[in-house]
Amino acid sequence: MIVTTTNAIEGKKVITYHGIVFGEVITGVNFIRDIGAGFRNFFGGRSEGYESELIEARQQALEELKQNATKYGANAVIGIDFDYEVLGADNAMLMVTASGTAVTVE
Repeated sequence: MIVTTTNAIEGKKVITYHGIVFGEVITGVNFIRDIGAGFRNFFGGRSEGYESELIEARQQALEELKQNATKYGANAVIGIDFDYEVLGADNAMLMVTASGTAVTVE
């Protein structure tokens, strides 16, 4: 399946628009990563624990988006956009949403 953030695929013609599809993931950030991030916040540097959690959530959201597009009979998704939100009373949950237009291309 072709996935792209652009609204067209070079060399391909969109023949059917199936509609908007989504992939959504909500993940909790664990206690150990919170401790490591707290130290990095104090001393400086990148939080590899949070970064890996974000990368994994984004990959899962994209995979779910592709599965949902397949249900429509699409062979591509164009105009993909990602949205990130922090949820929960203590901001311990991360929501990643991927959205795009499911299409069939020649």
